[in-house]
Amino acid sequence: QVQPLESGGGLVPPGGSLRLSCAASGSIFTSNLMAWYRQTPGKERELVATISPNGGSTNYADSVKGRFRIFRDNAKNTLYLQMNSLKAEDTAVYYCINFPPRGSWGQGTQVTVSS
Repeated sequence: QVQPLESGGGLVPPGGSLRLSCAASGSIFTSNLMAWYRQTPGKERELVATISPNGGSTNYADSVKGRFRIFRDNAKNTLYLQMNSLKAEDTAVYYCINFPPRGSWGQGTQVTVSS
């Protein structure tokens, strides 16, 4: 099973925005719930958001509700995370995977929120 490939991270000031992308193989993506997780050093991975197979249902961690939006393009097997009003506590490595998680995790993409 090919690992997901996350991209779009970077350094942004507080209040800024980023859009993360995740390219996944059909075996991971097709007909599956998908999720974004994040992890900081020394902590467990945290579930950030999930999305249903057709994109019609989403759920968010309380810490990102109202600021982040998860969406998907099933024709491209690509998952996205639009992150607005970023805070320092959003700094983490972000991962995408099917939900519940199965198979291999990707390398993730680093998001750093700092002035």
